[in-house]
Amino acid sequence: MATNMPELPDIQIYIEALDRFVVGETIEKIRISGISLLGSYDPPIDEANGKKVLGLRRIGKRIVFELEGDLFLVLHLMISGRIRWKAKGVTIPKKVGLAAFDFAEGSILLTEQSTKKRATLHLVRGEEALADHDRGGLEVLEAPPDEFADQLLEARHTVKRALTDQRLFSGIGNAYSDEILHRAKMSPFKLTGQMSRDEALTVQSAVVEVLTEWTDRLRDELGDGFPDKVTAFHDEMAVHGKFKQQCPVCGSPVQRIVYASSNDLNYCPGCQTGGKILADRSLSRILKDDWPKTLEDLE
Repeated sequence: MATNMPELPDIQIYIEALDRFVVGETIEKIRISGISLLGSYDPPIDEANGKKVLGLRRIGKRIVFELEGDLFLVLHLMISGRIRWKAKGVTIPKKVGLAAFDFAEGSILLTEQSTKKRATLHLVRGEEALADHDRGGLEVLEAPPDEFADQLLEARHTVKRALTDQRLFSGIGNAYSDEILHRAKMSPFKLTGQMSRDEALTVQSAVVEVLTEWTDRLRDELGDGFPDKVTAFHDEMAVHGKFKQQCPVCGSPVQRIVYASSNDLNYCPGCQTGGKILADRSLSRILKDDWPKTLEDLE
């Protein structure tokens, strides 16, 4: 099963919805059900109670609530964490529930379907402490094209790994990198050190196009509601999650390479690899050296 961690378009839609629902409102109480959720204890999480939400921002794949008193709640949903807007005081489900943030008009419910709970919530004080949660990657929708190209060409990775490395580029994960590389007509295993500047700029253009298109699409689908069904799999995607289905551009069957139980990539041989099927055994060295070793590396 492919990794489906919420990525930049999904996080942006969450933030826009949260802005409509809770900015200007006061957190009456944060109820924690899964103690593993808490990633910090100083200041204690209860210090957020009674604080007004002043704004929201994104750091990589993290959602940040800006609170009164120079406090920040930093929520990382990891792979299967999700948030929903429910009636005030909603009961936190026993198996999948992690927390609820109670407001006057409703509650944010945080759940995680996986049996291994990896989502984290930190309460930090001050911008300096908040900066510790920034992996340092370029904001890809804001960076000048040449700055993006420089970062990519110096990455010393396969292009797939480079795009999903949060130390290099902020907010791109497994799903949208598949779509980006299909749009750029580039093999996911092309080494960045062997790319031309024109190729790097082609990737940059594809990044902006794909992430902007999907953010707009998700925003239009949601309207004024709250995103209850965030997923990395969409029928309108070209290759991600489309193993053996026809590529919408050339008609070739989409191929898949599985790295591990929760990691794979999808590509079109016709559009991206000159018709070649990439055999797992021939890529074993690349996978060993270049694929992230832990879930934290996918953050």
